[in-house]
Amino acid sequence: MTSAPTEAAPAAIAVPGKVRDSVASFAAQHGGSAQAVLQPIGRMGVRITLVGEDGVLGDRVVKDLATAHAVIDAVPVVTATEEWDRELISKANPRKGHWAKMAGWVANQTRFPKARNER
Repeated sequence: MTSAPTEAAPAAIAVPGKVRDSVASFAAQHGGSAQAVLQPIGRMGVRITLVGEDGVLGDRVVKDLATAHAVIDAVPVVTATEEWDRELISKANPRKGHWAKMAGWVANQTRFPKARNER
């Protein structure tokens, strides 16, 4: 008697609890829901960029695309979008100081112009 080949069941993706909790907390603090754009960033993993209902940006990084989708699925108030479209871009409004956080050492330079939302 020969056994038929069986397909292996897909392995359950472990959702990092800290990431899930921070994404849910972000959505709750910024209007009750958020949209997420999943952006692969090479060997570092996948950046989950969040845009809250009030337009504030947030992000988390996870190890791969499957984990990113699992995080989004675990937080029902967050919806994934395929890309940055005109509506999402026009809604995004970085919080004060966000540009300095992203700029690092350049943020303290005096010869560079200030961000347009901090003039």
